Amino acid sequence: MEKVITLPQGKNEDISIVVTGAAGQGIQTVEDILGKVLKRSGLNVFATKEYMSRVRGGNNSTEIRVSSKSVRAFVNRIDLLICLNKGLRNYLKERISSDTVIIGDIEEMGKELAGRGQMFFDVPLLHFAKELGSPLFANVVAAGIITSLFDVDMSLLEQYFDERFGAKDKGLVTKNIDAAKKGYEIARELAEDITVKMDHNSEIGKELLLTGSDAVALGAIAGGCNMIFGYPMSPATGVLSHLSQVAEEFGIVTEQTEDEISAMNMAIGGWYAGGRAMVTTSGGGFDLMSEGLSLVGIGESPMVIHLGQRPGPATGLATRTEQADLNLALYAGHGEFPRAILAPGSIQEAFYMTQHAFNLAARYQVPVFILTDQYLLDSSYNLPAFSCEGLKVEKHIVKTDESYKRYVITEDGVSPRGIPGYGEGLIAFDSNEHGETGRNMDEDPQIRSEMNAKRMRKLKGLEEDSLPPALYGDVDYDVLLIGWGSTKHIIEEAMEKFSRPKTAFLQIRQPFPLHSSTKDYLKRAKVIVDIEGNATAQMANLIKLLTGIEASYRILTSSGMEITVEELLIKLRCLHI
Repeated sequence: MEKVITLPQGKNEDISIVVTGAAGQGIQTVEDILGKVLKRSGLNVFATKEYMSRVRGGNNSTEIRVSSKSVRAFVNRIDLLICLNKGLRNYLKERISSDTVIIGDIEEMGKELAGRGQMFFDVPLLHFAKELGSPLFANVVAAGIITSLFDVDMSLLEQYFDERFGAKDKGLVTKNIDAAKKGYEIARELAEDITVKMDHNSEIGKELLLTGSDAVALGAIAGGCNMIFGYPMSPATGVLSHLSQVAEEFGIVTEQTEDEISAMNMAIGGWYAGGRAMVTTSGGGFDLMSEGLSLVGIGESPMVIHLGQRPGPATGLATRTEQADLNLALYAGHGEFPRAILAPGSIQEAFYMTQHAFNLAARYQVPVFILTDQYLLDSSYNLPAFSCEGLKVEKHIVKTDESYKRYVITEDGVSPRGIPGYGEGLIAFDSNEHGETGRNMDEDPQIRSEMNAKRMRKLKGLEEDSLPPALYGDVDYDVLLIGWGSTKHIIEEAMEKFSRPKTAFLQIRQPFPLHSSTKDYLKRAKVIVDIEGNATAQMANLIKLLTGIEASYRILTSSGMEITVEELLIKLRCLHI
């Protein structure tokens, strides 16, 4: 070639790498290798995956953004595409631009990508992998190519494989190292045509690399969680898996129940006995928990519910992302009873909000939802270690005497909470309406009215303790973007590229109860743009219901894919604001 391709290209400060292949070819392993090794070498990384709901075949992909600066959002751009198999889906092909560099096996790919990208480098990945003993090593060869292009010392890969496989099979460590070295050999030849220029910072290597699932699990531990119940359902299973792996170390009871009904009822029993339980599920699984949620409501039991959203209705798109379960969390369960809904927008917030959820549930004796989605749970990036300074486990449990009344009427609606075996009092719990003692009240309408009013009075305290929204951008704004949950970093980056003066982003961190300052922020804006990953603008509708203020524009996506920075930027520019 006459011209050497230099990455990053143009004004970009990061390199977007996409690795694609069939289920079973180890695409997630490539993401794990690159994320950990590139981070240890001193580079910032962001990774997010999209995968089909199948065990073998098809075509899955992972995007890894690498930069000397912090990167935390999904982009449409592909700078370097590594193909392990043919059959790329159309939406991936549409992301290939005239600047994309493609590395693939021409024998495997055929003419599928003919005429696409800036340059196609024919590398027989499967052939080399078979020479090493198995076609499964193709992913490690690919990882070796990428790490070599980024000038990563081979010793970091050797360290990675020893940590991952050393305790099980030293022979497997050697084979993986050999596969990675083959990738380095290939990269030395490619270096004549491709060069990567990126500064490494050793301080980055000391940071954590976590997924959203990791952060929710760690936040639960920090919140004193000692019981986790659930039935496997993507994307929420990762939280159950993480806590199961550390259950013995942290004294956590974990149970994969026969169904979600059992999970909720076991968690209710756990809180009744003095434990701190969480259930983790997705929309379809939570549907089965809704009757138990009403039991939580009338029994005034604390409860923490992690609800990882994915597209519905029914099975929908089992491995994709969406923000369509806000209404489900808000209105689930028959009857009326207070609740709180938290919506972390980052991995840091997933940790701190989950920790907060346990104390909030214990204080007000209500269900608290942690509303995430597949994109947030399955994405990862590097970040400094969490600070646990000031974090406390608040139990809000009293020692009872013989005169104890579980549901004594109080001004704020919160009755002192006792547990069996701690004191002399009777700890009643009933799904029927009850009086102050918790026993049957003979369907007395006055007692019913008093108990219902008592429960609903908790909303005032929940509103006072609600997390305020976070404002980013120009404080003297006239255009206000609003969003919630996983769109946070995408909106931030798109707003920065939008470069419109007097523009700000208001992140709703707690959809319900909505913090009182939200209305003040909205009233100051001349134009409000709502950005959500659903078809009906659930957050905008809730804001209108609670504040009377309606969004000027709504940018909504419900394709099952997270909106990219570029897509959002185009939509913002089309508004001509």
